Amino acid sequence: MSSKKHDMDETPCDSTTAIYPGTFDPITNGHIDIIERALGLFDRVIIAIAINARKEPLFSLEERIDLITQCFEPENKRIKIDTTSGLIVDYAEKKGACAIVRGLRAVSDFDYEFQLALMNRKLARKVDTIFLMTGFRWIYISSSIIKDAAKHNGDISGLVPDHVEKALQNKYRTDAED
Repeated sequence: MSSKKHDMDETPCDSTTAIYPGTFDPITNGHIDIIERALGLFDRVIIAIAINARKEPLFSLEERIDLITQCFEPENKRIKIDTTSGLIVDYAEKKGACAIVRGLRAVSDFDYEFQLALMNRKLARKVDTIFLMTGFRWIYISSSIIKDAAKHNGDISGLVPDHVEKALQNKYRTDAED
């Protein structure tokens, strides 16, 4: 038998906690669907707003935190909203989470997400990636598509929470006035 330490010998992660990372610019009903379903699998879900220097978000970090906070009951102790930069797998380890939750809409999502999951598994063997298929009614939406529709006065009602729809309308109204 090898003298190499096995994964089972490592300090266990918290099997009740999962990380759901994303830019959430803005949060959509598809994101909320994934969060609610993840809460059926885990006792606690940390919504990790990823700070990505390569992306220019429409909403500031503070605005995104506020929009997400308004989606959930304030007394819901099972959801935590946080921010992170760097590798999500490092963040998951730091928080003691056993899983990273990712939503999939299409085969194109799977290819990219599968590559990320394999790299994360290489970097931290005790953190698994859990894929949840997006609910059928949300399969065609993304934050980018929502923003584009809102920018051109498209009807996004029912695709995002009401307060997010208003925030998008206000953001694009302000941009049009500048």
